Amino acid sequence: MPAALPALALMANPGERRATLELAREIEHRGFAGISVSSSFGNMSQCAGLAFATEQIKFATAIAPIYAQSVDEFAQNAAYLHEVSGGRFQFGIGIAHAPAYARFEVKPGTPLDDTRAFVEKFKAHDQYGKLPPVILAALRKRMIALAAEVGDGLIFANGSRAYMPDSLAALPEAKRRDPNFFIGNRVRTCISDDVEEAKAALRRSMASYWLMPNYRNYWKETGYAEEMATAEKIIAEGRAAEMPNYLTDRWLADCTLFGPAARVREGIEAWREAGVTTPIVVPISPDGDQAKALRAAFKAFA
Repeated sequence: MPAALPALALMANPGERRATLELAREIEHRGFAGISVSSSFGNMSQCAGLAFATEQIKFATAIAPIYAQSVDEFAQNAAYLHEVSGGRFQFGIGIAHAPAYARFEVKPGTPLDDTRAFVEKFKAHDQYGKLPPVILAALRKRMIALAAEVGDGLIFANGSRAYMPDSLAALPEAKRRDPNFFIGNRVRTCISDDVEEAKAALRRSMASYWLMPNYRNYWKETGYAEEMATAEKIIAEGRAAEMPNYLTDRWLADCTLFGPAARVREGIEAWREAGVTTPIVVPISPDGDQAKALRAAFKAFA
């Protein structure tokens, strides 16, 4: 068993929001390290629910897209969450991606400049009460370095475990050793004794990320140039729907977790050894049932 449990991702899907609060209480009761809330379906609102539904566990947006609303509005909401939760809220932010920009009806600028400006404006607000720690979403080294400069931590999503020590070399050693500097990674995880079924579920879940240029650029850097060239060829040929067929076993073994519970537990420890102090399990079920995937995680880490 791991020395400490990982954090868990939890999404408040429409029609399941009250049930999600019950799951959050069970996550807390079982001693998981935290609750990570993705940007879908209003994660700031979900975090308000978590602030009252739980008592001790930390929870975070992962992430709140910086273009979704004004910095002032974010500061008001974040200060509220920080206060009512007793300091348990982490404000995870990021630039998100193209589909989100279309939903927000915004045109983004330069990721590094926009993120720096957002954090500086956010931290300048002192009229709403104490603000929570700011955790920056990062993949590549310049954003990692910016997190060390202006943030209180960083969070990867779908990072490469093999490349993680190289990525984290962009952090000053003092930050890597600072227990108060958050280093997390959201890892899509399918726990199943049927390894092939688990891999198939992850291929379906992860194929959309292979369609995103920012992720492809990151994975090229981490040693998957051939796989990303194939992905770009598939996209150019108008065959994006076929993308799940092209996610390789090599990539899955590096960037996700799958298989029996013991194998997943070993994978969590491997992430810690790579430098990620808070691995975050994003549970995936072959049939898409979040509650079932969470139950598998509860059993695996019981």
